[in-house]
Amino acid sequence: MSAAAAVFLPLIGALVAGALAFVHGRKETKAGADRAAQLVTCTLMVLSALAGIFLFNSVALEGGGGTITIFTWVDSGSLEFAWALRLDTLSAVMVATVTITSAMIHIYSIGYMHHDPGKPRFMAYLSLFTFFMLMLVTADNLVQLFFGWEGVGLCSYLLIGFWYDRPSANRAALKAFVVNRVGDFGFILGIVAIYLLFDTVRFETIFAAAPSQAQATMNVFGGTFHAMTVITLLLFVGAMGKSAQIGLHVWLPDAMEGPTPVSALIHAATMVTAGIFMVARMSPLFELSETSLAVVTIVGASTAIFAATIGCVQNDIKRVIAYSTCSQLGYMFFACGVSAYSAGIFHLMTHAYFKSLLFLGAGSVIHAMSDEQDMRRMGGIWRMIPVTYVLMWIGSLALAGIWPFSGFFSKDVILEAAYAAGSGVGAYAFWMGVAAAFLTAFYSWRLLFMTFHGKPRMDETTLAHVHESPKVMLWPLFVLAAGATLAGLLGYEAFVGHDAGGFWRDSILVAQGHDALARIHDLPGWVPWAPTIVGAAGIGLAVVFYLLAPHLPAKLAASFAAVYRFLLNKWYFDELYDRLFVRPAMAIGRGFWKVGDGLVIDGFGPDGIAARTVAIARWVAARQTGYIYHYAFAMLSGVVILVSWYLFQTAG
Repeated sequence: MSAAAAVFLPLIGALVAGALAFVHGRKETKAGADRAAQLVTCTLMVLSALAGIFLFNSVALEGGGGTITIFTWVDSGSLEFAWALRLDTLSAVMVATVTITSAMIHIYSIGYMHHDPGKPRFMAYLSLFTFFMLMLVTADNLVQLFFGWEGVGLCSYLLIGFWYDRPSANRAALKAFVVNRVGDFGFILGIVAIYLLFDTVRFETIFAAAPSQAQATMNVFGGTFHAMTVITLLLFVGAMGKSAQIGLHVWLPDAMEGPTPVSALIHAATMVTAGIFMVARMSPLFELSETSLAVVTIVGASTAIFAATIGCVQNDIKRVIAYSTCSQLGYMFFACGVSAYSAGIFHLMTHAYFKSLLFLGAGSVIHAMSDEQDMRRMGGIWRMIPVTYVLMWIGSLALAGIWPFSGFFSKDVILEAAYAAGSGVGAYAFWMGVAAAFLTAFYSWRLLFMTFHGKPRMDETTLAHVHESPKVMLWPLFVLAAGATLAGLLGYEAFVGHDAGGFWRDSILVAQGHDALARIHDLPGWVPWAPTIVGAAGIGLAVVFYLLAPHLPAKLAASFAAVYRFLLNKWYFDELYDRLFVRPAMAIGRGFWKVGDGLVIDGFGPDGIAARTVAIARWVAARQTGYIYHYAFAMLSGVVILVSWYLFQTAG
């Protein structure tokens, strides 16, 4: 019962709020519809979170679980699967994380969207987004997982482009939708390949049969390849799109065009974590391909350092946190790549709390600054919004991995697992992760110092209006701050410590000899200290640059102008894709428009045969004068022509 409540209460809230949006346009019902939509969605979301906590306790901690079949979805030949809820530790962790963070974001939205005219529509989208994510993480088969997968993609489009009167929001929404379709194409092919190999899409059957297919091959483009490698790489392409890994990451920073609660929901516990969850769920297949695990590790580690370098020079407060998300997702992926799936999910869970805290804290700053997002126009406001200031410190300490905050436990264990893997790709991931940890601490305190410290850099009007956010926006932040502070400490032993085996049971599979977490207790003494040392160094560098000698950043940027421009322009990925894909696509589209549609279709159609027919009809119509002698002349001419033709034929 708790599982059904956790999953379907957000859907009910979305339907109610969506219905209220239809009566919202009438002036006499507008205020009531606003309040009703917020009350219904927030209440049902809180109840869903309570059900999620109960589910976590009964399934993950007490060892319950199983599968709840709702109804048979498809039964056609050998293709048979039901609409069902798969309840194990992995799904219970995800349900609890998603519902708790989403509930806090729903409540926060009451204050943040106070002046927005589209409240019912916004609340409906938030709840629908949450429902699709819950369907994804409780899926019992690949088709149901794909339903949730595409659902969160749809809702991300609706939420990123929520302010549809802004061209930038429409472009960002379309960009997210298109880039994710690229990844989803690979994901679909992976699902098809699994069905061709296993003749089923049900997880239980696939995982049971996987060892017997460990050496199976598959014909692809005329060549024969290891089937598990083909399948898992295709699945990983889908994960790269959803979780914004390098190459398919370009949509994630632009998602900041949506309202701040949207950014928190997408970046914390829903869409971007779908790829991590999917790789962990499909661990029985990934464990059968060393090649795929190596690719996952390299891509994750490369994304971690790539996004961290960009975050160091961004000036939009939300974009700094967005690139931080991209970087942290890289950590989660390379944890999965070295078979430390539980460490990746552990970091996913702690990251959800401190990243949603940071995003909502940034929203509180933006609210206080009258919608200003550029950190270069902030500064010196910590005394005016002290609660937000303290909460942003907590989120930053957790993100930087400072003891005893959550990130210290989850991020450090990932780096230790990468080192303990004892492989070349593991070493690459470790060092890239350590470098990213240094940069993470630097850009986190750069954000704090530029936003809250120094001399105020805004105009007097804005400075006069700086104020703390209302309580409805602050109370959810306290809940998230508690998670950012305590989740790592409380969850360490169960997720990655001595109790991990009994906690995860069979929800995650690690092949014999792959368990890097089992070897982290035999590491050299400097390895566990490395993340903390580089984190402290990053904070120290930020203190020097933005408190003690604030002239140094500009001087450094001028001295290394090419590097600075390279990072500021995000490694020129957008420009590269514009040249390789956007412009050719526009040229092809323009060609079809001008030549295909204009010259061929219109030329032969409306401007060709149809136009000639109309012209002839008009000419004939013009001959209809209404005079009898004209008609008599025409008839006589016809008779003369027919008789002449007959005589010529006879003479011949």
